[in-house]
Amino acid sequence: MSRNYKFHDPDGLYFVTSTVVHWIDVFTRRQYKEIIIDSLNYCVGNKGLVVHAYVIMSNHIHIIISKSSSDTSFSAIMRDFKKFTATHIIKAIKENIQESRQDWILKALLITGKRNANNKNYQFWQQHNHPIQIEGEMIDQKLEYIHYNPVKAGWVLEPQEFYYSSARNYAGLEIPLKISSIFDGTLI
Repeated sequence: MSRNYKFHDPDGLYFVTSTVVHWIDVFTRRQYKEIIIDSLNYCVGNKGLVVHAYVIMSNHIHIIISKSSSDTSFSAIMRDFKKFTATHIIKAIKENIQESRQDWILKALLITGKRNANNKNYQFWQQHNHPIQIEGEMIDQKLEYIHYNPVKAGWVLEPQEFYYSSARNYAGLEIPLKISSIFDGTLI
């Protein structure tokens, strides 16, 4: 089945949301969020991905991305990102003896994976990426949306207080992931 949301312009700027199946709150553990950060850093350094903004919520991530002159397509980058993170997060869940939710998370991922012919075992991410090409005023709107997600969730009072968000980059604070400013492309 084809979705309306696709990466049409290889030189475009995109707002992308990736969601854990069943909206399972996996990213409540720092260990799993670090896998996301490490993979984004790898994609930036090796696949031509340019991250302009991000937030890692409890069960989904939002990113604003573009590409450098790399020949790798957005779809290929996102496919590889999701495959790598799914494999490593599932492995981390299995190996985490302190993961009290281990059995039911793995069972839900396994049942979902078995129902999808694209998977061999587990399915961690929902199939689609939901990319939306953005420009003009929409850029500021999506940037604000990303940065205020943790505030709306009640986790912090100010966007820059949330460690796993590019709001920290834009505020000049300690950061887990270097990004390119959406406004001038400089690293922040």
